[in-house]
Amino acid sequence: MVDNKNQKILNLILENSRLSCREIAKKAKMSVVTVINRIKELEKQKIIKEYTTKLDYEKLGYDVHVIINLKISKGQLFEMENKIASHPCVLAVYDIIGSFDSVVIARFKNRRSLDTFLKKIQTYDFVERTETKLILNTIKEENIQIS
Repeated sequence: MVDNKNQKILNLILENSRLSCREIAKKAKMSVVTVINRIKELEKQKIIKEYTTKLDYEKLGYDVHVIINLKISKGQLFEMENKIASHPCVLAVYDIIGSFDSVVIARFKNRRSLDTFLKKIQTYDFVERTETKLILNTIKEENIQIS
């Protein structure tokens, strides 16, 4: 259950996943034991899935950020999505409704590597059509606060 105390803990972790339990307890005005127990329970319930960091991909040379819409033959959606999701440049794969079946978010170091990826997935038997959109600027890309 996500009550007010769990919300405070989750929002503090979202803000900075490197905070110690002692720092979280101080900021949330709770005991350290309470914070530890609640975090363990949130992890057990898989509400907290993992702790991670945000990278500046552009500084690492991944300048090409794209959204790829995919139309996939019936019955092969999950197989194709899992195959595409295994590529190291793919950040996310989503099932969607509308004129496409799936959306892929990916980052590449250059247009040539994007082109190679697109040509590869277009050879997959069950990929009927793709539509690629180049992301020019990211205005907001954040976790949402829990309320």
